[in-house]
Amino acid sequence: MRVVLIPIPARDFDPTEVAVSWKVLRAAGCTVRFATPDGAPAVADDRMLTGEGLDPWGFVPGLRRLIAFGRILRADGAGRAAYAQLIVAPELVSPMRWEDIDLDAVDGLLLPGGHRARGMRVYLESAVLQAAIVEAFRRDLPVAAVCHGVLLAARSLDPETGRSVLHGRRTTSLTWRQERLAASIGRVVRFWEPSYYRTYPDPKAHPAGYMSVQAEVVRALARPGDFVDVDPADRDARIKNDGRHRDRPGNARPAHVVVDGNYVSARWPGDVHTFAQRFADLLAQPREAEPPVEPR
Repeated sequence: MRVVLIPIPARDFDPTEVAVSWKVLRAAGCTVRFATPDGAPAVADDRMLTGEGLDPWGFVPGLRRLIAFGRILRADGAGRAAYAQLIVAPELVSPMRWEDIDLDAVDGLLLPGGHRARGMRVYLESAVLQAAIVEAFRRDLPVAAVCHGVLLAARSLDPETGRSVLHGRRTTSLTWRQERLAASIGRVVRFWEPSYYRTYPDPKAHPAGYMSVQAEVVRALARPGDFVDVDPADRDARIKNDGRHRDRPGNARPAHVVVDGNYVSARWPGDVHTFAQRFADLLAQPREAEPPVEPR
């Protein structure tokens, strides 16, 4: 039975990317473990669960529960249902600490995302997690990353080379097209907090999108062409890119997932069923036998 470790921040991770991945991996026969900064149970971004605060009147206490746009912007039914199961699961109730991560005890690492800055920045900037990711890539341990989880991988620099672990890899991530669209909607529905959908604002001296996930990931790659977006010639390009269609078990058409050796990447919650299943399939492949130890 394969063991997959999912490190998450103390709060504000995306509920779908974590819970659906957990559910798919468990259904595939994997054991899933979680790690949080202090070993305490973590909580997802509440706005992505309830939709409250994702309407132009969401700052008014008496009107917060009146949800319109929030029903569209929040996690869908599959994501919310999976999260409701996850929050009572022993593995999330009793996680390990980031500092106690032991790669000898796991067979794979899955890096989910989320965008709300107050919780995600701690995760994205963690030297402890970045060091663990560098070691995982050195070992050629299967690693999966989705959305801002790809950014965490991109920031993980091997001290021996000074390069990102993604240098020389093909990958996707949350695209600037997706992030820009979410940000433009956020500036309307949360006009009092227009940066809600941008984890990192762009410096004034740089063009729009400079601190987007895609731009930072591309800067970590060997070549810009190693960033793999949806092929415009793909017959399903429209439903992959319109932000309305999400994949389901048995329907991968809306998903965009990139597999490069032992590394799997995806863009957003709408890819996550396919993303987690591809990772489960990778983990199920027979391991290469370790070379025998020569006697001294």
